[in-house]
This record gives sequence, structure tokens and C-alpha cells, in this order.
Amino acid sequence: MSDVGHSKPDGSAPWPATAAVFGASGGIGRALCEALAQGGTQRIYAGSRSGDEPAGEGIIPFAFDLQDEASITSAASMMQDTPPQMILVATGVLTLADGRGPERTYKRLDPGTMAEVLALNTIGPAMIAKHMLQLLPRVERGVFAALSARVGSISDNGLGGWHSYRASKAALNMLLKNFALEMDRTHKDSIIVGLHPGTVDSALSQPFQKGLPEGQLFTPAKSAAHLLDVLSGLDTAHSGRVFDWKGEETPS
Repeated sequence: MSDVGHSKPDGSAPWPATAAVFGASGGIGRALCEALAQGGTQRIYAGSRSGDEPAGEGIIPFAFDLQDEASITSAASMMQDTPPQMILVATGVLTLADGRGPERTYKRLDPGTMAEVLALNTIGPAMIAKHMLQLLPRVERGVFAALSARVGSISDNGLGGWHSYRASKAALNMLLKNFALEMDRTHKDSIIVGLHPGTVDSALSQPFQKGLPEGQLFTPAKSAAHLLDVLSGLDTAHSGRVFDWKGEETPS
């Protein structure tokens, strides 16, 4: 069982006492909110485009849009009085709403598609970091984790294709490394990481689930449990890296 969101053996209060989840209406994001609430986290800021889900005791919904920095600024301001100890960015896109992507060949590259994928997978999370990292505690454990993907690894890329998606996640991983280095100067106990959740049964992965080996498709609840377990085992030495659902580092 993860130490995240559960009482400690010495009887002290669960950690984190306060968390923020961006992308809380998605499969993994909703499951993370539920797992944290069940584990005893007292206050969970739950961000979605609608700003009204999920619901539950201790969950405080708020509205934000990855492509509207002002909405992220507003969300951060709302949390200033009781800032989160853990920030989870559970957002991402593989196929755009109109069906574009992922491109399997360079011949299908389109500047508009690339720009939108990068805006959602890289720039949006970067703007969340811009306004939220400074809210993490300066002298206590603080975690910022964003959903990444194994296909964002450059050294592990043996197939090619999925150009915009791969590039957006590789760029996100670089930013997380940068943030970790910068935060180490001011927030010595902060941990900044990327998380590869595996293949989760969600709208994002549904078109690509065919042929998966048995046991390799997770429910959102199972994925959330894995990710919180991984986070519970990390310390500052792991900051700036990317870990999969098993806790194994993914190559850069």
C-alpha cells in the first residue's frame, strides 16, 4: 500500500494533507482524486474545464483551460492560502478531438496538428508549473508530477512514428528536468518527476488497445494506485527523472 494518502505507522496525519489535480475529469485524474480522498487527504483541488467535477468530501473543483494561462493563474491564486503539498498534472492528448493524429509517417506531418499537440502536452503543463511550483513548501516534502509517456524517450525509440506525440512528451521530460534543477536551489525537499502510467482503459488509449497482452491494460483506479505507490517511494535524488507505473526509470 502506498504511503501517499494513508496514515503513517507512527499515527501521524496522512500525507499529503492537501493536493491539486489538474485534469480531474479524465480517467486517471478522477481516479487520483478518489484515491487521495479515500487515503485521507483532507483537501483536494480538482481542476477540469467545466470546473464542477468530480464531487466528494474534501474535493474542491475549479475550472482551468490548458490553453488559457489566465485560468491557470486564477487557479493558483485560489490555492495560495492553503497551498498543495502535491501537484499532479493528469492531462494529455494523443488523438485530437477532430481525429487528427498520431502521425505514423513524416509524410502526414501538419503544422497545425503539431502546434495543438505541443500546446496541450507540453506548453499547458509548463504553464501549470510556472504558476504552481512556487506554491510547494520550501522546507518540507513537495511533489510535482506530470503524466508523461515511454514513447517520449529518445534512446528507447526503435519504431519511429507518432511524431507530434513523441516530440511533445520528450519536450515535457526536458522541462521537468529543468524545473527540478531550478527548484533544487530554492525548494530543497521538492521532487519533480514525470510518470508513465502504462496503458489505461480510457478514451485516449481506446483506439490502440487491440492486441495488448493480457494484464497490460489497467483500469484508471489501478493506474492511480500504481502511480501513488511510485510517488511514495521517491525522494529528492529522483527529481528530474521519469518513472513508469512499476517504479522503474524510463530512459531519456
